[in-house]
Amino acid sequence: MRKSTCEFRFYEELNDYLPSGQRKRSITREITGTPSVKDAIEALGVPHTEIDLILVDGRSVRFDCRLEGGERVAVYPEFERFDITPLHRLRPEPLREPRFVADVHLGTLARFLRLLGFDTRYGNDLSDEELAHLTARQRRILLTRDVGLLKRKVVVRGQWLRSRDPEQQLGELVEALDLRRAFRPFTRCMTCNGVLGVIARAEVSGLVPPRVYRRFRAFKQCRECARVYWRGTHYLRLQRLVKQVRSPIR
Repeated sequence: MRKSTCEFRFYEELNDYLPSGQRKRSITREITGTPSVKDAIEALGVPHTEIDLILVDGRSVRFDCRLEGGERVAVYPEFERFDITPLHRLRPEPLREPRFVADVHLGTLARFLRLLGFDTRYGNDLSDEELAHLTARQRRILLTRDVGLLKRKVVVRGQWLRSRDPEQQLGELVEALDLRRAFRPFTRCMTCNGVLGVIARAEVSGLVPPRVYRRFRAFKQCRECARVYWRGTHYLRLQRLVKQVRSPIR
């Protein structure tokens, strides 16, 4: 099969996916046959979910564009400050109401997102295949630290998290997707993702410890798992976290 080379250049945060010696510079790579530009790019380590624009020899193309050899491929992440509507914008339109599905190692992040009011699916027994199909079938943004998972063809919306720390992951996600305007804190169950509703104090007698019942007057209950919430010391700590992520990073 015929072999040739192409030149690739990745811009801005897409360089995070490349080995340090290949970042912010042109890379020449051998291709076999006439691969799609999507396959050629992902072979270098960059998942298609992070890409907003591809130029081949200065021409805007879609993922299925075939490379013949000798082309120069420029790859860009999401454009926030410039209108590129006349070109082939490759990332899907943002969801009106962002919804997520979190990879099996992101349980704490899933709880934090529910704290902010975001519909977030999570299960520590979900396979990669189930995660990929959930994001496609339910129009959810797939959150993961596994770049390979984002390369699955069925995945349309995804976000690769750089940090290992859940609080830093939350801040990273809020910044990347501009989520602050969609915050609805303390409206979802952090345990099961159900919606919280106000419950009369008299109805929680026997559902909470006696000392809690005597001290507090306002309660909420999950409509799915019936878990009861009140504004104790745990609430104050979570309130500080909400305040922290509300403040833009300077």
